[in-house]
Amino acid sequence: MTTATYKLEMRDMDESLAGAPGIYLTPEVRPTLEAAQAWCKQLATTHYENFHVATFFLPAALRPHFHSIYAFCRTSDDLGDEVADTATATRLLRTWRALLYQCFVFPQASKHPVFVALQPTIAARNLPKQPFDDLISAFEQDQIHTHHESLASLEAYSRYSANPVGRLVLLVSGYTSEELMLLSDEICTGLQLANFYQDVVEDDARNRRYIPADAMQRFGVTGDQIHARRFNDNFRNMMQFLVDDARTRLTHGQRIVSLVDRDLAATLSLFVKGGHAILDAIAAQNYNTLKFRPVVSKSAKLKLLGGAFLGKLGILFRPSHKPEAA
Repeated sequence: MTTATYKLEMRDMDESLAGAPGIYLTPEVRPTLEAAQAWCKQLATTHYENFHVATFFLPAALRPHFHSIYAFCRTSDDLGDEVADTATATRLLRTWRALLYQCFVFPQASKHPVFVALQPTIAARNLPKQPFDDLISAFEQDQIHTHHESLASLEAYSRYSANPVGRLVLLVSGYTSEELMLLSDEICTGLQLANFYQDVVEDDARNRRYIPADAMQRFGVTGDQIHARRFNDNFRNMMQFLVDDARTRLTHGQRIVSLVDRDLAATLSLFVKGGHAILDAIAAQNYNTLKFRPVVSKSAKLKLLGGAFLGKLGILFRPSHKPEAA
């Protein structure tokens, strides 16, 4: 988006985000940085428990950066999913992209707490606009592309919907190497797929399908079968194949834990193990995600958290890998 295009876009847009859930409306007066950061922290620590737990292992100085990034991701997602209709979602996401551009080019004009809080993060960590823009593109795609033809299609979708988050985590933590970025992509794609396979029934209710059509055809599973929640060996075999593929991605990516500093290693390890826990929960119910949504039990979560604490203690006794750039 050029400066001229931005000005034309903003001239015809409602910056208030009218039609969005009330929590996301743009205030009339620009909040202070402290107020904006508090807003983002509140969103991050109350809307997604796992994010709050994982970032506990990060240095306190980095947490406000992760709060603002999470708030951007959460708001972007809800502008696409938690509104009245597709037309409203499309309009809100278009406005959100213009506000993102404003944050980078005319930061003094930003009034939404997400973009006020993001500005010191962008400046301090030299973040590019592209990962944020890619995330918006994924949520726009959800409005029109509701079914996926293949695993390759899901990989391409994850390139926009999930991988930018991992890359932002690395950039905020001071890492820029392409090797680490690619390992992060494996983890993020694996996590994205695990969440898709966990939510088969919920997505079907919203007329979305993230089970690839080529896998359905290969194993003899139909859309009507999913809609009617008819579980059989064909569905079980398909889900086992998909779960194994997602698990392989997580396993390939987890080498990143040995290549980053101690605090980030503990956080990334927790995310990887969380992804495996979701896949384990699917396998534990014989891959029948049509009966009910697989969940990671409280005891399993406590085990993960305890393992993360012990893992961090172990990490203390290996050499630390410092970021390439502060």
